[in-house]
Amino acid sequence: MPRGDKSSYTDKQKRKAEHIEAGYEHRGVAKGEAERRAWATVNAETGGGKKSGAGRGKAENHGPSRKGGRLGGAAAANRTAAERSASARKGAATRKRNAEKRG
Repeated sequence: MPRGDKSSYTDKQKRKAEHIEAGYEHRGVAKGEAERRAWATVNAETGGGKKSGAGRGKAENHGPSRKGGRLGGAAAANRTAAERSASARKGAATRKRNAEKRG
């Protein structure tokens, strides 16, 4: 079996990887990188492809899927109130300028 062969994965694992990949692509991640991340997440959650034998079933660990959402906000938390305020003013000015161009 060549590296990258997905035949040993269950249909559910394949569907899950497709769904995760679509989410990454929606957020602007490149196709190849999105696929790599999706399969890494599936492997982390389910322990890889299906394995034969009685008693080999393991509970899924959903931590890797939840991890991403907790990572955000660290940059803003490390900035001072003055820096955040200046950034907000700059963003508001940009939105106002863009709105005037459009309308």
